[in-house]
Amino acid sequence: MIRVLAAIIAAIFLGFSAPAAKAQDAFWVQIESNPTLTAAEASARRYSSAVDSVVGFRLSSGWYAIAAGPYTQADAQAELRRLSSLGLLPRDAYVEGTDRYGPQFWPVGDDALARFVPGQAPETPVLSTGPVVEVTDNAAVVEGAAAPTPVVPEPEPEETRREALQSERLLDRPAREELQIALQWFGFYRSGIDGAFGPGTRNSMAAWQTSKGFEPSGVLTTKQRGLLLTEYQDQLNSVGLAVVTNEEAGIEMQLPTARVALSRTEAPFVHYDNTDGSGTTVLMISQEGNRATLHGLYDVMQTLEIVPLDGERSKRNNDFTITGQNDQMHSYTYARLEGGTVKGFTMTWQPSEAELMNKIALIMRESLRSTGDTALPETAGQDNEQRIDLLAGLEIRQPVRSRSGFYIDARGTVLTTTEAIDQCARVTLSGVYDAEVIGRDDAAGFAVLRSRTALAPISYAQFMAEAPRLRSDIAVAGFSFEGALGAPTLSFGRLEDLRGLAGEEELARLSVDVRDGDTGGPVLDASGAVIGMLGPRLDSSSQRLPDGVNFAIKGSALSDGLRGAGVGTQTASAGAPLDPVDLTRIAADMTALVGCWN
Repeated sequence: MIRVLAAIIAAIFLGFSAPAAKAQDAFWVQIESNPTLTAAEASARRYSSAVDSVVGFRLSSGWYAIAAGPYTQADAQAELRRLSSLGLLPRDAYVEGTDRYGPQFWPVGDDALARFVPGQAPETPVLSTGPVVEVTDNAAVVEGAAAPTPVVPEPEPEETRREALQSERLLDRPAREELQIALQWFGFYRSGIDGAFGPGTRNSMAAWQTSKGFEPSGVLTTKQRGLLLTEYQDQLNSVGLAVVTNEEAGIEMQLPTARVALSRTEAPFVHYDNTDGSGTTVLMISQEGNRATLHGLYDVMQTLEIVPLDGERSKRNNDFTITGQNDQMHSYTYARLEGGTVKGFTMTWQPSEAELMNKIALIMRESLRSTGDTALPETAGQDNEQRIDLLAGLEIRQPVRSRSGFYIDARGTVLTTTEAIDQCARVTLSGVYDAEVIGRDDAAGFAVLRSRTALAPISYAQFMAEAPRLRSDIAVAGFSFEGALGAPTLSFGRLEDLRGLAGEEELARLSVDVRDGDTGGPVLDASGAVIGMLGPRLDSSSQRLPDGVNFAIKGSALSDGLRGAGVGTQTASAGAPLDPVDLTRIAADMTALVGCWN
């Protein structure tokens, strides 16, 4: 009587607690998964003829799972063994929890989880007659009988190569292609996805088998196919890869939804910020424009902190790709021109996840689709913070320092000071063109740069052929405010001496007010001829020169040093003084902004 009352109380308790615990307590016998709904429904009908309680679920990856259940975890394991022993399941079937499954699609209108009561034992068949005194853990214990010995099932024998080939022949083309995709994902297969198992696919299968300690037969058994696909699916599931549509941006693509969530819109970007502490972020890129817009975006993206300096860059007529890597961050950017819109994305992640996230980035690129001619309006997000060092809410990378230089030939060769380029990981011209140092003279204090991209300057230096006239008017062209104004300024002064304070023949002393950003700029006479290059201030920790006292490396010293480096210069005789407007224009056309980046 007491046992009956206890059973009734337990049933009542379970009845009240079941709804909250159902999802976490329900387990399923995972039978197989299919890439399409049509194939999954056919599979569900096929298994339903032999297996009870067959259910179909959508997966977050876009595939469809066929399972049986729901059961408690112990009952699911027992049912897996029973059905496998009868030959009713594939050899790679396994037990799975509810949290992986999405909406139920089979049977239509059914809710399998609603009929599951956690903790309720399944009906146990009567195995023998006799006085049963207790039922524990679903096993009948007979009075006076010894406790039964647990039966440990024998491990499933591995298929022979012949059996593996036979089971492989039952695979349809999508299933064969999926195996190639998984092998490609793990780096074993490098050819096209065609579902044809030729020598390339066989060799990749053998290489995968070797990596897992299996005999490299070149034919995957049913169990091995299940292991390969499970590992592949687990990696996709770890980031929650799923199709996301943003109507405002007019973009549909796969995103790592377990890592990021929609945060805000600031044209031309839609921000998806990190949600799990992994450091992953995604930007959708969407704006109206043409090829010039696309190429301008290519330059702009490389000024952002989320695009590290090191990495491969590729720009074509209608698309571009930018990768970036440093010790703190990796990123991948892709954008393309579609009609009158530019669509793309940037994803960032931690360096420790480079192998996985590089693969995810390629899947995202392949999935990128424009949902129409819609693009983000230019006014989207205008109410957000506006700063000169922000672009649509993103930090713009700033150089360590910016100095001046000037073009000395039609090829775009630039002369600047060694101070401008010392200890720089990257040197740029005009903020966007990568430059390489093709020569330097530390004794004279100058360096010679050349852009990696061909440049054709509007004007370049004509060095004065004779010595300049003492006490004559001069002008220094330079980026006084290190590029903040976008154009060089002209500072007027006077040539005070043809030597340095200690009698240095290669220096000339100037009386002119300049700033650090002007260093490396050309010093011109009133006719526009270059008489030298502005050097850095000569102040020391124990001595400070009066304001306005500066020095230039004389043109004659520069020409001699450049000839020694195999770089020629143009010369000109002093001419008539120019109008200040004309002098400013000539100086601006030959002056270049030199950026030092780390």
